[in-house]
Amino acid sequence: MATHHDHGAAELGLDEKTALLSGRDMWSSKPAERAGIPSLVLSDGPHGVRLQRADADHLGLHDSHPATCFPPAVALASSWDPELIGRVGESLGREARALGVDVLLGPGVNIKRTPLCGRNFEYFSEDPLLSGVLGAAHVVGVQSQGVGASVKHFAANNQETERMRVSADVDERTLREIYFPAFERIVTEARPATVMCAYNKLNGTYASQNRWLLTQVLREEWGFDGLVVSDWGAVGDRVAALLAGTDLEMPGTHRDTDAEVTAAVRSGELDEAVVDTAVARLRGLAERVCGQTDPVTVDFDAHHRLAREVAADSLVLLKNDRQTLPLAPTARIAVIGEFATALRYQGGGSSHVNATHVDSPLEELRAALPDAQVDFAQGYDTTGRADAGRLREEAVALAGRDETAVLVIGLREADESEGFDRAHTQLPADQVELVRAVAQVARRTVVVLLNGGVVSLEGWHDEVDALVEAWLPGQAGGGAIADVLTGRVSPSGRLAETIPYRLNDNPSYLNFPGEQGHVRYGEGVMVGYRYYETADVAVRYPFGHGLSYTSFEQTDFRVTPIGPDTATASVRVTNTGDRFGKHVVQIYVAAPERPVSSPVRELRGFAKVALAPGESTTVEIALDRRAFAYWDITRDDWTVAAGQYQVQIADNAHDVVATADLGLAGDNLLRPLTLDSTAGEWFGHPAVGPVLREAMTSEHSQEQADAAAEGDPDALLILSSMALRQFLGFFPRPIPDEVLERLMKMSEAYPEAAGT
Repeated sequence: MATHHDHGAAELGLDEKTALLSGRDMWSSKPAERAGIPSLVLSDGPHGVRLQRADADHLGLHDSHPATCFPPAVALASSWDPELIGRVGESLGREARALGVDVLLGPGVNIKRTPLCGRNFEYFSEDPLLSGVLGAAHVVGVQSQGVGASVKHFAANNQETERMRVSADVDERTLREIYFPAFERIVTEARPATVMCAYNKLNGTYASQNRWLLTQVLREEWGFDGLVVSDWGAVGDRVAALLAGTDLEMPGTHRDTDAEVTAAVRSGELDEAVVDTAVARLRGLAERVCGQTDPVTVDFDAHHRLAREVAADSLVLLKNDRQTLPLAPTARIAVIGEFATALRYQGGGSSHVNATHVDSPLEELRAALPDAQVDFAQGYDTTGRADAGRLREEAVALAGRDETAVLVIGLREADESEGFDRAHTQLPADQVELVRAVAQVARRTVVVLLNGGVVSLEGWHDEVDALVEAWLPGQAGGGAIADVLTGRVSPSGRLAETIPYRLNDNPSYLNFPGEQGHVRYGEGVMVGYRYYETADVAVRYPFGHGLSYTSFEQTDFRVTPIGPDTATASVRVTNTGDRFGKHVVQIYVAAPERPVSSPVRELRGFAKVALAPGESTTVEIALDRRAFAYWDITRDDWTVAAGQYQVQIADNAHDVVATADLGLAGDNLLRPLTLDSTAGEWFGHPAVGPVLREAMTSEHSQEQADAAAEGDPDALLILSSMALRQFLGFFPRPIPDEVLERLMKMSEAYPEAAGT
């Protein structure tokens, strides 16, 4: 990749240049006005701008300028709607510009390896395709407003435990297939202004100092031409970080790391060209985000309405027995739960937004159902100071009088946050007791969940009639919950992560959170639904699951080959119900037998469609080469195996609706033979094998030759993994060297020599 040459850097001395590459303070970079590089303002905010006030505390976690708190990524991902997320990105970018923010730190696209990760609420999915498509839409939206995005945390930051120093030990195939693709898609399709490197080590080397990660993969392979910024405090060695490809250290620190860089240049340890390149990238970022000078106004009411629309489309209707939902317009409803009046709508930590307005689910339900009787009982107390028994008795008494009980329950902010991982997936015990007690007396029971990470539904799931997973729905979540419960919006969310029966069933269970400074990703590519489906482990709700108030039919499913390793899948979708609704088309691919272990199916395409009752549309989804490829560590490249693939349309990762076969010729996986190649590889080679058998027939006894030529199961099976040089030692007379040389040359010329 071409090196940046910053002509403006020539105007600056070495001390000035090195100073530019570390923060001025917590949230801004240093300026060099005479070289045309202004100070840049960076701000937290994957789902809202968290710009701290000038007089705020050091981190400003809870004292920031008011901004719209959109649903965090955990909810957004359940929309499966990149167009909707693009609109959220545009709104975030507009608010950032209005507040003078140049770079918005987000989105977070790390994979949900375990439901226990304390920061899962900030990440999209357990699936890299879904995370990448939605993350790219977010970045394009933000950057359309002249604000830079910072895709994070690169890479393998999948836990909070020891996140500042743990080594994520991950094999390359797993990195390439699971933990890299979301970043790769965003870099290649959305061109983010910055990438933020993670705190953790990757295979023993800190991400900020990992040249393979930041230079070879990110820049040379993917073509990233923006700025790499460190996570806040992630740089321990500035010189090593610059050599690896980390351009800007944030924040400003009292440790004089600028002097370390200057000394390294003067001693010859660091080439000054490395500093110039980083300065050029900083200048490029400034030119990209500081060119807009026209004033920006924000319609916060419009953004609140958008936040409500997005949250409603992100809610997942998990269960709806006896058509309990939507609620009848004249029903008597007992709304129970502290969160019904004090909505839990966002996660804790650096993305905590000072919302402009927060809806109350209770008040929004009352507004949506003016002819209904909507009563309220607190039910539980998140502080633990009230009498839990008395609150439960009051709720049970109310539920027994009304027709439908709606319980709004979930995790407290103290239960999940940046900085620590959860120890379990259980809901608070008093809330579980409340649900069970109410369900015993209520005619119908609805549960609405508010949580940033997956929670266990066991012990009470079968006792309730309807279940809505609202995740953390942002500041307009109260209105969104009311919209879905009353039927104003037909739910269309789909799970972006699996809900298992037990935490023990999770594939990372035995390898999380690691020990003695290392966490081994022993499950490899079998993350989330890939494992559950392949190992045939039953789950409570599979990836991709979600119900609706209307019904859809998928017909005329076809797969058309486009090239040697690409295809197009098409399906006709019809709304067969009596309500407007949205449906998510999900396309999975099942691979034939390959040289690597493969999941039983993998999500390879999706689309969300909106249809009126009786309306139909044909959806086409392109399947590129990567839809059929795996990362081959022996070739150091993406590889398509030959064979019969199954392209599947499914309601979710478990329930396949229809399958179409697709035969692919695949890549030539044969490598030139050497004497260190195995006997099995020699005999199995389509061109060399027959000739070798013939040579052995002429050189050896008929009995030995027949065993080799006929592929005697006992003889060849026992010796097939032996290098040919050892294998030939089992025969009394050697095959002449010139014959072996000729066969090896024949293998080098194959398949070209065969005309394929």
